[in-house]
Amino acid sequence: MTPWARLPVSYCQYEVTTVPGATGAAIYTVGDSLLHVGGPYQVTGFCGVHTGWIEARLHVLSGPPTPVESGWDAISEATLWSPSGRLSVIGLMGGVAEALVDVAVPRGLIRVRVHARHRLHETVRTDDDPPEQHELHVWAVGEETGYRTVRADPDARGWEQKPARAAEWAMLSLVPRPSTRPAILPPLPPDPYEDDTGLARVAVVRHRPGPVELPVGVLPVGDLEVRLEPVDAETLRWSWATSAAPIFPEPLTTLPDDEPTTVRLTSGPDGVTLRHEGVRGRHAVALGLIWDHLLDGDATYPWVGTLRGQAAEATARAEKNRRLRAAQEAERWGGPPPSDRLRRLGGQTQSLARMDRPLLDRLDALPAARQREVACWAARRAMRVAGLEQLGWVAEALTAAEAGRPLPRDFTEERGAAAFRRLLSDPEVPRTTIPLRSNPKAFGAQGATEMLQQAAAFPALTALVDDDPLAAAIDALYDAAVAHGDDRDRFLAEARAELR
Repeated sequence: MTPWARLPVSYCQYEVTTVPGATGAAIYTVGDSLLHVGGPYQVTGFCGVHTGWIEARLHVLSGPPTPVESGWDAISEATLWSPSGRLSVIGLMGGVAEALVDVAVPRGLIRVRVHARHRLHETVRTDDDPPEQHELHVWAVGEETGYRTVRADPDARGWEQKPARAAEWAMLSLVPRPSTRPAILPPLPPDPYEDDTGLARVAVVRHRPGPVELPVGVLPVGDLEVRLEPVDAETLRWSWATSAAPIFPEPLTTLPDDEPTTVRLTSGPDGVTLRHEGVRGRHAVALGLIWDHLLDGDATYPWVGTLRGQAAEATARAEKNRRLRAAQEAERWGGPPPSDRLRRLGGQTQSLARMDRPLLDRLDALPAARQREVACWAARRAMRVAGLEQLGWVAEALTAAEAGRPLPRDFTEERGAAAFRRLLSDPEVPRTTIPLRSNPKAFGAQGATEMLQQAAAFPALTALVDDDPLAAAIDALYDAAVAHGDDRDRFLAEARAELR
């Protein structure tokens, strides 16, 4: 047992948690005047002090306590899942007592019993009143039996129970949507609190004094469903499956549990007991909240409406993103999406698409031999307009390409870097300029107004090195069009006539 420690509290609350920072069900959903269930990882304790401190201590037991201790005004208990075997008691606003932080408890399913006394609000508390005290007992269990009021404070307020809202939260917690973390970011490391390796499966147990009716058939859960199939008169098989009619644009396919579990219903003189056996420990509290609604509810599934709303929002977002991507695609490609083959090509494919999309589509439809001919035609036109056609070493390379022979090594190695350096250093190469039609959306180069025509034309010749005739034709045509400067439109018209 830890020693008594001063625990700061706010708004009459503190939290008992096994997973720091975990979100859970809202308070005022399921619980009593002392303890409210927050999910598998936390419960909220209520005290008389609104803002101040109380005395608290924690006692880890080897087994369940037998007699209910005297001397306490209120006692309540609930089940928690402790995946790491640690538990902390913290104030609502984060205030802590060192002795109550990261205390070792049994790993797995645990029961927490909270004892409280002297719960007085500070407005009525006097110096003669003893300090408010809360003592927590913790022990390992193999069954989730729901929250329980062991001793009710006769002066405390009773809270309205909201089992449908609790069941809605519980089911949604079992089927979380995949992370929307951008793929460009590195994946997050595995969550250690999701690890239940080596921990035994447990049972969810609920008792009702009167007869109950089980929902045999299918429970809809958005993209998934729960199948409850009869095995015999008192036994059902619970199994998760994907739905034949998913509702989200990107359906959930990961099941909360791949293994079927067993639901047993036994009757006795004091009522009916339901045992849902073989469930994962971290699902036990949520399944218990779901069964509380199914056993006492009106045969409704409160999570369905929420999932449909989420699906409608996801569908609207997906449609908005689709339209945005379509608009971006149309801008990049100068029209509707191209063929998969064009999409896979790099080089000047998108640039030619924005310059003359019909020309690009005609190129894509040509046979390979004709594409190679068009590439050579465009390269020759580029060399001609730049005054390079009669330059000896350029003419030799162009003639070789047209004859289907390999280009010289200067053109084939390092993407023709040596040939380009020769172009810039050869005194016989003419030096003319053409207007630069810069893309107003491109970064940089906005101040440039013209470019060296020979440098613009030469890539049309080095493009012939590409083994893919379509890629060679696209790059050669684009570079030749740029090299024509103000005559670009006339060249493109001639290119379209050449393709016909």
